[in-house]
Order: sequence, then C-alpha cells, then structure tokens
Amino acid sequence: MQAKLIAACLSLAIGVAGCTDRSNGAGADEAGLSQVELVGKRVFFDTTLSNPPGQSCGSCHDPAAGFSGNFGGTAGVPLAADRLTPGLRNTPTASYARFTPAFTLVTVGTHQVAKGGQFLDGRAASLEDQAGMPFFSAGEMNLASVAELSERLAAAAYAPLIREAFGAEIFSDPQRLLQAATRAIAAFERTDRFAPFSSKLDNALAGYEVLSDLEQEGLRLFVDPVKGNCTACHSFNPESGVASERIFTDFSYHALGVPRNDRIPANADPAFFDLGLCGPRRARVADDALCAAFKVPTLRNVGRKQAFMHNGVFGTLREAVAFHARRGSGSPLDVPAAMRASVDFAVRPLGLDEGEIDAVTAFLRTLDDGFGPSRIPPT
Repeated sequence: MQAKLIAACLSLAIGVAGCTDRSNGAGADEAGLSQVELVGKRVFFDTTLSNPPGQSCGSCHDPAAGFSGNFGGTAGVPLAADRLTPGLRNTPTASYARFTPAFTLVTVGTHQVAKGGQFLDGRAASLEDQAGMPFFSAGEMNLASVAELSERLAAAAYAPLIREAFGAEIFSDPQRLLQAATRAIAAFERTDRFAPFSSKLDNALAGYEVLSDLEQEGLRLFVDPVKGNCTACHSFNPESGVASERIFTDFSYHALGVPRNDRIPANADPAFFDLGLCGPRRARVADDALCAAFKVPTLRNVGRKQAFMHNGVFGTLREAVAFHARRGSGSPLDVPAAMRASVDFAVRPLGLDEGEIDAVTAFLRTLDDGFGPSRIPPT
C-alpha cells in the first residue's frame, strides 16, 4: 500500500511541491511530560484564567476537535470568555503548529512574498509569542493586565508546580511569570500529542492500512497538477523522512476571495473588512496584493473542524472543498471593492465535479489523527 501511494504521488511529480484529556489532574495522560510541559498542560486547560472565568486555551483549541473549535459559537467564529461576544476569525488548529516557521516578508521582483508566523496573519513569530496574546484579548480571555494573570496563576492549584519548574521567586515578578507561562504552553504544544501523525493516511503510508477506493481517488485528484493541484499550497512529500514535509501546507499567504460571513456581527457594518495580512502588519506590508491574504493552514485534522476558511463562512468540509472547486463565482467577496484586484485568482478553481468533490473530501478526512498508532516520520 505504501508503495502504491508513493508511486501515485510521484507519478504526478509532486515530490518537491509536496505530495484527550482536558483535566488538570495527574495520571497516565501526563506520563512522559517534563516539568515545564506539565505546567504548560495545566495552564492550557485552566478555565480560571479568563475574565469571566470559564475559558481556557483548550476551550478554543479542543483536543476532541483536532485542537480547534469555536467555544460554543454558532457564527463560524469562537465566542469570547463572556460566552456572548462572537469574534472575527475562525479558530486555527494548534495541531502541528510547532512546524510553522517564523514570519518572513521578502520582496521578489515587484511584489512582496510572506510566509510563516503564528495566527492566520502571522503576527506572532513563535509559539511563545502566540501563547501570551489571547490572555489579554477582549475577544478571547479578556484579562486586563499581566498583574491580573499573575494573581490567577498564584491562586491556581498547580502554583507549587510552577515554583518547582521556574524557581521560588517566580510569583514576585508578573512579567517573568508571563514569560514562564508562555514558555510552558509552547513546550506543551511542541509535544507529540499535538503532532502524533496517527491518521489513516499516516498508517497507510507506513503500510498498516489501506485507503478506500474513494479516498484513493481523492488523493489522486489532490496531487494531480492538472486537476486538483492542491499540493501547490497544501504541500506534502509522502517519501520524506522529515516530519515538517508532511504538514500539508507551505505556510504561504493567499487572498482567495472568500464569501462574506454575514453571521459575524462586525460584518453588519458594510465598511468593515478583515484585511488579513495587510491589516495588523500594514506598516510592513507595502504590497496591496497581500491585502485580505491569510496563511495557508495545515489540512491535518481538518475533518474535525467546526468551521472553515478564515471567517468560518462554511460549516462543512465539503462546502470548503466545493468553494475551491468553483472559486470566483457566487457570493460577494469578503474584500473591499477597492482591493478586489488583490484577490489571488492565480490560485485557480479546481474544476472538480460533484463526485470528485466527494472524493477529495473523503481523502481529507484520512488526515484526522487518532485513527491508529502514531507514525511520526523518522528523521
């Protein structure tokens, strides 16, 4: 089976482009975690750290949803800690995030090219940087200050563990405590539970499973440069012994012209638009072609997501695949009229019929972890 899959990928010349537990308690789930990773796990799932209490990192990055999720939101975006206020963007998965390179922006000819970074707009350079931001976002955990976070961590049941990991004086310096907490969260997110490579496809590539005929057809379409050409952005190399080459993203940025999500309250204002990469980084991004561009996400665990695209406009995986198949027609674009030229129509529609959309959707579901044993590619 492994040889058959690799042969199918290589015959289409994609070798280069790229063919738990939520408790705070100890137990078997924590076996093998270092002291810092264990602190990170406790902080990640601690719902007392938000204002009002009730939301944790794990609320929006739920292991059961492939480390994504919308915390009870029904508009395709998560609710804030108050469980009332919808956010602006769909939650990106935290699974496989450790493989994301730091954000870079370079000029190639007359255009700028962006790559990497955490969040959908790359505004955090590392997992540590990303981990600290939701605590103080009004649309997320909504804490007022680093001092408030410090007080809540000091009152946590696992405060002695923090002292053991980071020193007896750690609670005397709120800024240092924040750095310790984000370091711990990042360490936890770098553990193999966030990147187990335990999907059906991983087990098939290792020779322990067989894809169905429909899934194999989906794989063929996915890698076919004439048909799906999905690997142009969602790259993977089935032959590689390097895990980072099987993440199903090249970490690039594209403005796809996604339909506007009218269920997001902020979109009721016709003048409001989420400008993606050229929003928070506008001072650095001089190229209008990057306006409304968002990072290409990993497709691992995509079948477990509750909403799709940066604004959560699609509620099912099949709808998202169908959008790519027919892109450029239908609903109004979620881009200001003056910036419509920035939409990357070079990322062409896939040209898939209904049966082929079903096949690609079936293949994408083989990327969900938890199907079988971990098959982390040997380095």
